[in-house]
Amino acid sequence: MKNRIIITVLLSFLLLSSITSCSSMPEKAQPVGQFDVNKYLGTWYEIARFDYRFEKDLDNAIAQYSLNADGSVKVLNSGYNVIKNKWVSANGTAKFRGDKNVAALKVSFFGPFYAGYNVIVLEEYKYALVAGKNLDYLWILSREKTIPDHIKQNFISKAQEIGYDTSKLIWVKQDKKSPFDK
Repeated sequence: MKNRIIITVLLSFLLLSSITSCSSMPEKAQPVGQFDVNKYLGTWYEIARFDYRFEKDLDNAIAQYSLNADGSVKVLNSGYNVIKNKWVSANGTAKFRGDKNVAALKVSFFGPFYAGYNVIVLEEYKYALVAGKNLDYLWILSREKTIPDHIKQNFISKAQEIGYDTSKLIWVKQDKKSPFDK
């Protein structure tokens, strides 16, 4: 009986944490409306990000998005680990949290556990500012290995308005050709 209670509590906690982690974004952030996932598919180069353990020590990071048969988005993240001197990658799946015309998604690389992926600024499907579930996760993405300075400054200003401490951004080197880049 005691084991059954512990298992029930653990399952409840996991369910609650997965629901809250995938449905949130920073309070002042708003996902892009009139979003067309088909225009978003393809390769995006990571220009800047907040450091966190899954991307620690990565340069030349890219994200590649393609459509799965069920309408979800296949995600392939890759980068060059400068400490281990090797290319690494992770496969995941992204799903819309609601309306498919709103860029509020949840992404999973680890089974049933999802995290927020919210496109909050999108410039002509060439440059994107992406917020995670809270102020600890932020990415600046580009279709090219660089980003124009005026776009960069606009994204930094927008992130600061939302509450991000942009001094924590890591500017990602894009100086190698990834074996994962198609």
